[in-house]
Amino acid sequence: MEDMNKNFSEPEIEVHPWPPFYNRDSKILIMGTFPPQPKRWSMNFYYPNPTNDFWPMMALIFLGDRKALNIKDSKQFDLNAIKELLTEHHIAMNDTGHKVRRLMGNASDKFLEIIEPVDLDGLLKLMPDCRTVATTGEKAAGVIARLTDTEIPKMGDFVTSSSGLEIWRMPSTSRAYPLKLEKKAEYYAGMFRAAGILP
Repeated sequence: MEDMNKNFSEPEIEVHPWPPFYNRDSKILIMGTFPPQPKRWSMNFYYPNPTNDFWPMMALIFLGDRKALNIKDSKQFDLNAIKELLTEHHIAMNDTGHKVRRLMGNASDKFLEIIEPVDLDGLLKLMPDCRTVATTGEKAAGVIARLTDTEIPKMGDFVTSSSGLEIWRMPSTSRAYPLKLEKKAEYYAGMFRAAGILP
């Protein structure tokens, strides 16, 4: 009998394309799940899809203008301005998935299989002042809950790990998540205030 599975192949395993962005004095670590496919990138950095709300939201929170992190008269992001903002406010970036499979060939967290999560303990050791982790979406929140042996917090709330780490669950910044950018900004601004990042 012909092997029915010979033409079936599992989706390839993808390794996260970027190192974590951090400084030794970073105070908060923001973690998504995994970048979209490269065809959706507008830059080689976190949240590269110009349709994602993350950088417009950060621009609104910290600079008062949702387009302040865009290159002038463009939908493209200004990576230098983004890194300056993150550094100034002691914000680190990484994702919860180090190795993944896209089961449906798209960016949806629903069809993303985490093969190997991030080495969270190793990452936090590089940032001794970081006592806050914020996850951007349900899947990322679940990964961090498993890594820290904590419950998944309610939206916009946090739990505290046995080591004293505050772990926040924030709304997804994907346009597919049905919440206005301004409302997402309210959630994140509240978290940044609690973490001492915003006055």
